[in-house]
Amino acid sequence: MSATILVVEDEPAIQSLIEVNLHRAGHSVILAADAESARRAVQQSLPDLVLLDWMLPGMSGIDFARQLRGDARTRRLPIIMLTARAEERDKIEGLDIGADDYVTKPFSPRELMARIKAVLRRNAPQATDDLVELGGLSLDPATHRVTAGGTEINLGPTEFRLLHFLMAHPERVHGRSQLLDQVWGDHVFVEERTVDVHIRRLRAALETTGHDSLIQTVRGSGYRISAQ
Repeated sequence: MSATILVVEDEPAIQSLIEVNLHRAGHSVILAADAESARRAVQQSLPDLVLLDWMLPGMSGIDFARQLRGDARTRRLPIIMLTARAEERDKIEGLDIGADDYVTKPFSPRELMARIKAVLRRNAPQATDDLVELGGLSLDPATHRVTAGGTEINLGPTEFRLLHFLMAHPERVHGRSQLLDQVWGDHVFVEERTVDVHIRRLRAALETTGHDSLIQTVRGSGYRISAQ
């Protein structure tokens, strides 16, 4: 499953190199050459990860990262800093403001793709192609299949994304607004009860194999998936 990655880099050659390799890895790419353009892109729709150059025209990358971490909407947005600064104190500063990783220029595309995959796996597992299993259910994002004991369960695209997100974050309670942001996208304006409709459809589909009980309603809070 592809992730949407915002690349904030003002050097055209480096920006192009990153874009080509991200597309090759199956990701969607949003490009920005400065913090202001990146800010507008984030306002329109949250990406799954930000690749952020330290040295940018106007606002620096480190200041933009602080801005992202200071906003409740973007506080948990994964950030990888790109920089030619290799000294330890610079790395510490980047990590102290909340960056999830730090890649020093020049870097190999393979190393960068590996770092991106690792950060996504930790912070946005629903944006990876990793197989997830829980309570006898197996979900394969690459083939878009859900199976239980050899039986394939047919799901609509929204129910698949919803189940993938829940299975990638087991035991956690997710409110309706959070599920809307993560599954539908925070730029899509639909009513919160839409979540309830799709939860009912998901439970109905899982009922055929007896796995509907994995989806639990937490009164006053939202939903979680649990094998307990």
